[in-house]
Amino acid sequence: MAYTVTIRVGSHVSRERVPSLADAIDLLELRLTALGPDARRGRQRALRRQYEPVQQVAARGEIAGPGRLRPRVRAGADVRGDGSIEAYRGRVRRELVTQQGRETPFDALRRELGG
Repeated sequence: MAYTVTIRVGSHVSRERVPSLADAIDLLELRLTALGPDARRGRQRALRRQYEPVQQVAARGEIAGPGRLRPRVRAGADVRGDGSIEAYRGRVRRELVTQQGRETPFDALRRELGG
């Protein structure tokens, strides 16, 4: 019963398998917070629209597993172009995980998933 952590930064994709959900969230936190200033972006213009850094996803980390046909856990976090991080649940329909008090996005993800 392993969990897969997938990190996407631009066109680069990396995957790692870990034995527990707690390890998966820890790895996700380690990899995404390490991006730091490299994830920052300026305003972008596309199709006659202006996108602010907070509207852009600079990197995405996903947790999936365990399960063969349909992984039971689907969650992750997005690093925005301004350096902020938002945690979410789901894959197709992403629901933001609301932080409470002084929680980090990863603490909120642990609380939501029970990891």
